[in-house]
Amino acid sequence: MATDANEEATIAESTRLAPPTAPPASGEFDKYELLGELGRGGMGVVYRARQRDLDRIVALKMILSHQFASEEQILRFHAEARAAARLPHPHIIQVFETGQLHGQPYFAMELVEGQSLECLLHHQPLSPEKAVAILHPIARAVGHLHKNQLIHRDLKPGNILVDASGRPVLTDFGLAKMLAGSESHLTNTGAILGTPSYMSPEQAQGLAVGPQTDVYALGAILYECLTGRPPFRAATPLDTIIQVVEREPTLVRQLNPGIPRNLELICLKCLEKDPQERYATATELADDLEHFLEGESVVAQPESLAQRFERWCRRQPGLASHLGAISLGLVMHEIGYAAHGTMPPSAHHVVLIALVVWGLLSVVWQKLLHNPAWESRAETAWSVTDVSLLTLILAVADGFNSPLVVLYPLYIGASGLWWKVRLVWLSTALSQLGYAGLLVWTWWHQRPVGLLHRHVILIAGLAILGYIVAYQVQRIRLLSRHLEQRP
Repeated sequence: MATDANEEATIAESTRLAPPTAPPASGEFDKYELLGELGRGGMGVVYRARQRDLDRIVALKMILSHQFASEEQILRFHAEARAAARLPHPHIIQVFETGQLHGQPYFAMELVEGQSLECLLHHQPLSPEKAVAILHPIARAVGHLHKNQLIHRDLKPGNILVDASGRPVLTDFGLAKMLAGSESHLTNTGAILGTPSYMSPEQAQGLAVGPQTDVYALGAILYECLTGRPPFRAATPLDTIIQVVEREPTLVRQLNPGIPRNLELICLKCLEKDPQERYATATELADDLEHFLEGESVVAQPESLAQRFERWCRRQPGLASHLGAISLGLVMHEIGYAAHGTMPPSAHHVVLIALVVWGLLSVVWQKLLHNPAWESRAETAWSVTDVSLLTLILAVADGFNSPLVVLYPLYIGASGLWWKVRLVWLSTALSQLGYAGLLVWTWWHQRPVGLLHRHVILIAGLAILGYIVAYQVQRIRLLSRHLEQRP
């Protein structure tokens, strides 16, 4: 039994370490002549090939390392071919035939002479007219999928090809899923499949998906066509998924003021967090894009003032929470000063000025966070500002008798929401320094500080809290990297 276990472990390890293999970039393959590699992804490779019996040029797709492919990968490969083949449409890649040679499954499809939308964009926005000219027919094609109870689930610029005449074509049905049918078993409940920057919030959370999932992805592609970047793209897939679930995208016209208002409204309706607030199907989206092209009113309408405020809070949660807390602190301070009046007027003015400066600096740091060159420094500066001004306010106010002292540990706990270990340790060190500085200030001005050992224990407790938060953030990031590396 032990020998069998060792053999299984050796086989598993060799399978895991085996490099991807595929037929050579040129030569004979069944009835095809391979003319060169067009591209490859995590599971498949596509060749330019000539079908000898019909003397036509095709794109030939097959699985990388087919001898090590899992049953699910092979099933998904065949499901991709079937999904495209049974839904003929002028803007969906045409599949000619499927086959197998020496255990190597493959399928032949039309060769689109052109480039992907991803290459066409190259981090530069398109004109509104060109963006709609590409997305309108693609939305019609996706609507065709939805009418046939199929969702794509991996819509992104790299899966849209644009030929020499400007005709866009939808490709790559590897993650396509029947709303009801045999292919539905290819996806386990809770599985997160797709590309993070174009995932819908429900897809990013592993929840049930439907046509609105594709509508969201189309909105994300339209957003990138208009601004030159997807609505969410962070340093890691984990950070991107967190933004997709929790944040609101920066307004399109804020990044590109030349975009028509109606087109921005269409884009933002696609990107609603609640699937019920989006277009029900891609056909409805295509209809609204057609209304835009014809200069008619669109279904997507401006939000109410309350909705705009709610969306602003989600778009800039750090600033919204800071301004909310500062405003609450200002009201509480004024009520306490009016009720008791024990604080000298000069100290009262210092607290007011500190709160106002705190709010203004929070606005500045939030602005700089949107600049990649300043992001790291802005995070550090904001942390220093928070602890410094909190300590100053406590020093001139009630000191250790103020309930605001509890903000030191809360600040450490909140720093974990940034999912950055460095920021957690910085927040911990700053909180300890702030608390120690407050202790020295209070003692220097001969104000009661209580038992010294109590303060030592509290400072040590801040360090322990920081370690716990940093450890949990590190564990989540390691788990995220492990899942990203899985085939």
